[in-house]
Amino acid sequence: MNIFVCVKQVPDTETKIQIKDDKSGIKTDSIKWVVNPYDEFAIEEALKLKTSLGAEKVYAVTLGPQKRVQDSLRIALAMGADEGVVIDSEEAMDTRTTAKALAEAINKTGNPGLVLTGKTAIDDNSAAMVQQLAGTLSFPHCTNVTKIEAADSTFKVEREIEGGAKESFEITGPCVLGATKGLNNPRYPSLPGIMKAKKKPVTVHTLADLGVSPSDSGMRFTDYKLPAEKPATKMLEGDVDAQVDQLVDLLKNEAKVL
Repeated sequence: MNIFVCVKQVPDTETKIQIKDDKSGIKTDSIKWVVNPYDEFAIEEALKLKTSLGAEKVYAVTLGPQKRVQDSLRIALAMGADEGVVIDSEEAMDTRTTAKALAEAINKTGNPGLVLTGKTAIDDNSAAMVQQLAGTLSFPHCTNVTKIEAADSTFKVEREIEGGAKESFEITGPCVLGATKGLNNPRYPSLPGIMKAKKKPVTVHTLADLGVSPSDSGMRFTDYKLPAEKPATKMLEGDVDAQVDQLVDLLKNEAKVL
């Protein structure tokens, strides 16, 4: 069996986002790209489970412009993944079509025993990929996972739910699991790992190879806008009674929440 981990490249949180002139998306030429943080937990867990499951290989799979996304893929390989798979696409696609492309690449590589990914990506924050990928593969799934115990093809998992409580499930593989913070502590790529990553094989598929087209996307986003600027901070003056009067006046007449 093989373990697959899906890796998305996202803008660094410190990057200054700029909107395209036609408002069809963001400008990508000046962005610093990084591995989606939740996917790092998925990579680490895949490497930890490889031995206990007796998996043959850990494959890191990513979708995007080949020249750009290979940088993030090499990080997964430097951490310890055995091989990489790139789905070369310059086009933006919705999550359903992306899930279809990932599923086709996984099936084309073969023998999936476990598929791991982050619970969400920090750019669009859709949190839909785990469910849609599992549905496309016809695998059971669980997301927001904080603990995984594997024995043969059975996975005992814990997931966080509202109020700080946790749910426990037993899932028969192959399955798709969405990782979140608390599952593990991702390792840093070592210098030897970085050097080895340069020689590890990477298979490249086009969307046409996988029978997928960007036109399959059923959802498109338009009219992108940056968040409104935060209003200037107002400092209340005087004693406590005076400040209370000012605050009530602002909430009533300016914010209009009273």
